[in-house]
Parts: sequence; C-alpha cells; structure tokens
Amino acid sequence: MSIQSKAVVCRELNAPVVVETISVDKPQAGEVLVEMKACGVCHSDLSATNGTIGFPLPLILGHEGAGVVAEVGEGVTGLAPGDHVLTSFVSMCGRCRFCQTGRPQLCDQGAKTLVTLPGGAQRTRDAAGTPLNIFSGCGSMSQFQTLHQDNLVKIDPDVPLDRAALIGCGVMTGFGAAANTARVEAGSRTVVFGAGGVGLSAIQGCAVCGASQVVAVDTSAAKLEFARQMGATHTIDASQEENVVKALRKLTDGGADYAFECVGHGEIAEQAYGSLAKGGTAVIVGVAPMSHKTSVRTAQLTFEEKTLTGSYFGSARPRQDFPRLISLYKGGRLKLDELVTRTYSIDEAPQAFEDLEKGRNARGVIVF
Repeated sequence: MSIQSKAVVCRELNAPVVVETISVDKPQAGEVLVEMKACGVCHSDLSATNGTIGFPLPLILGHEGAGVVAEVGEGVTGLAPGDHVLTSFVSMCGRCRFCQTGRPQLCDQGAKTLVTLPGGAQRTRDAAGTPLNIFSGCGSMSQFQTLHQDNLVKIDPDVPLDRAALIGCGVMTGFGAAANTARVEAGSRTVVFGAGGVGLSAIQGCAVCGASQVVAVDTSAAKLEFARQMGATHTIDASQEENVVKALRKLTDGGADYAFECVGHGEIAEQAYGSLAKGGTAVIVGVAPMSHKTSVRTAQLTFEEKTLTGSYFGSARPRQDFPRLISLYKGGRLKLDELVTRTYSIDEAPQAFEDLEKGRNARGVIVF
C-alpha cells in the first residue's frame, strides 16, 4: 500500500525545483512513516540542485525535517504513532566501529545510504511509477515520508516543530563544530567565516561555550547583522577588506584560538587557517566543491602547533545532542526563533530555494 504526498523534487541540475505529487510506500520492517510538519531549506539541498554535491536524479530534497510518527513497521523500537521526531541525515546503525566509539556521524551505514534506505530500498515513486531517490536517506521535503528508524530521533513534543527542524542539520552542524569538534574553551578568541544558517549556529556555539571574542566574517551586511543578533562580538565585511587575514589577526590581537570555515570554499579555508594564533585550530565545516584545494605552510603545523581539521554534522551524537540543543532552546540559551527569517508553503518551494541562493534568509523553513 502507498499514500499520496506532495514533495519537492530536483529533476535537472541548475534548474528550479519542482513540486509534484508522489507515492510513498507504507513502512516495512525497521521503518517508520512520518507525517512531516516542517523542513528547513539548507544550503546542502541547494548544492544538490547545482551539482556541488553529486546526488543522482531525480531526487526528493530535504534532510532538516521534523514531524509526527504516523505508522511504524515491524520490529521498530522506541518510536510509536504520535511521537515527535527529527530526521538525522546520518543513519546510525549502532554497531559499526564509529558508532561504537561515539562517532556516529561517521557511521558506515550512513555512508552507504545517501539516496536510499539501508539495503538500497526505495519507498517513493513519481506519478509514472519511477523510483525517486531521497536526499541522505531522508527526503524530508515531502508531506509524508518513510524513513528507517536509524534516521530518526524522538524529541520533546512541547517544542514547535518549525523551530526544532533546524536542529536536524544547520544548528547541529554549526553549534556542534564549536562545542563538539573544537571544544571551544571559555575566554578564547574565535572567528566564524560565513554567516548563513550554519555559520550563525557556529557563532551561537562559540558564545554558549564562553568565547570572549566571536568575530563574524561575511560579505553581506544583512548577514552580519544576523550575526550580531546571534552573539557575534565583532564583524568584518570581507568585501571591504584588502587583506581579511591581516584584519583578523589585528582584531584578535595576534590571531584566533579557533576559526570556523562555514562557506565551503578552499581559499576561505586557507584564510581560516591563516587567521590562527599559535596553537590554534581551524575547523572546516562548509562543503566545498571537489575541485577545491587548500594549501598550508607545512612548517607552521610543526613550529606553531596549529591544527587543521574537519567537522561533519557537528561531530554529532544525534540521540544525545538533539535533546541537549532542545534543552538549551527551552532555557533561552539557543536562538531558534530568531534564525527563521521566513516560512513557506510546499508550493512556494521554488521561491524558498531562490531566496536561499540570493542570501535573503538566515533560514527559510517549509511548513506543511
């Protein structure tokens, strides 16, 4: 059996997304049918539409989803109809060496379920009966979606789902880069390159960790204003600086202790590394095109003990970190309401993607 659902689909690279009616199969063993209530419009979704992330088409977009469990398949544990859930675009098998050592964001199963459910199952089809791929095992820009239980995290039902959805990717990725990957120390000097949804969350992470200086770098005056609202103590408009690294080193009195690249560009990663003080750590968060490369002076790694590292999904342990972030939100320490610049109906999805590409929002959210 299957049900009908409106979904946002990418059928052609560098073309507007389309909204169409699809069929979603009911859940089988280990699977869960979710009635989606909200889905953030993430830059990674945009990257799938322009080929920066090479997913096969046709592709149902969305991975920053929140919804309510409608039905569970055989063998599902810990979830029941009516539960509120967030999607995790990394599948967490709980058995591989990465899951067993507290690094489920690198789960072996997750790496093999980029456009299907575990085992290669596809539960979605278009009107012609053609199977549809799903973004990172989620495809959550759909009114209904069948996901594997390993891609879902149960959350507090008191939190608005159009806010909680942001935790499923952008907030977790940025906040976690500061709190989990870098483990920013209180009193430290930090720099965040890029003030989009992920960068704004990294700024919040630095602030919550107690950084004494949080410098936001962007070329958009509007985004720098967002950054100040999220906790940036200083801002730099990169379009107005001849040498961004020099300006940052001066502003941070010799260099930052932590720098976060949240844009996805090889040269900006070099700037992040160059802005560090001795002993500093540069964390690459943005997804750069595969053609980009980053160069560093090798001797600096030795003589200055600098670190260049990556952060995937904020080094998340979703079943622990999602509830933790929700607790911070409920306690007034994590700003989610302020991140949502605009909400859209599913029929307005093409406009949501255009606004994302033009940098008009801190975060746009599709509400079903």
